[in-house]
Amino acid sequence: MSPATAAGSQNRALRFFEATIVKKAIVAVTGAVMFGFVTGHLLGNLQVFLGPERINAYSAFLKSNAELLWGARITLLIALFAHIAMTIQLWQIKNAARPVGYVKKNNSHSSLAARTMYYSGPVILAFVIFHLLHLTLGTVHPHYSETDVYANLVYGFLQWPVAVSYIVAVGLLCLHLRHGISSMFQTLGFNHPRHTPRIQAAASVISALFFAGYASIPLAVMTGVVRLSSMSL
Repeated sequence: MSPATAAGSQNRALRFFEATIVKKAIVAVTGAVMFGFVTGHLLGNLQVFLGPERINAYSAFLKSNAELLWGARITLLIALFAHIAMTIQLWQIKNAARPVGYVKKNNSHSSLAARTMYYSGPVILAFVIFHLLHLTLGTVHPHYSETDVYANLVYGFLQWPVAVSYIVAVGLLCLHLRHGISSMFQTLGFNHPRHTPRIQAAASVISALFFAGYASIPLAVMTGVVRLSSMSL
């Protein structure tokens, strides 16, 4: 190989590295922003177990602080669109680097969460849109109230197809989250044979706790643990 050819190959490798590392960093940072939102959203929703007064007061507090609410929403939207855009571009770079697929791909080294990242993302996005129309805007809700969040949750999850799809979507979200947490630390440089297994174990525990928390709400409604009074039904 001539020096010019070698230099050209090095330059292409450097440009590839620079392009991917910046995009991966953006994916990691925006993922951390969305992780913060998912955490706060779960803590807010779990107040449904404390009764209608508590969760409705929490909702009223958020609505009375429009600057805080809309600041969080705008930040989240920017993070979401940047996360999606960078993920698509990374996928395109990956495909361009290997235009011919494997004859036989060995997935034994990767987890289910890793293998479904590119597929679970669009499904989660579709459900987020439905979730907003269902419980935030109320356009597809059977008995939507602007002030009674507790009743919205109960009425909404009494529709078993919605409850089941919510649990499935949360499961995909937690798979996505499990791989995303470990990948974020790897992207930011925390990649060590001693620490990586601990990070992966922590990611598994965190995603399992998230799934238990989110899934507990529709399950509680469907089993009657969380319900409206007989006069409200």
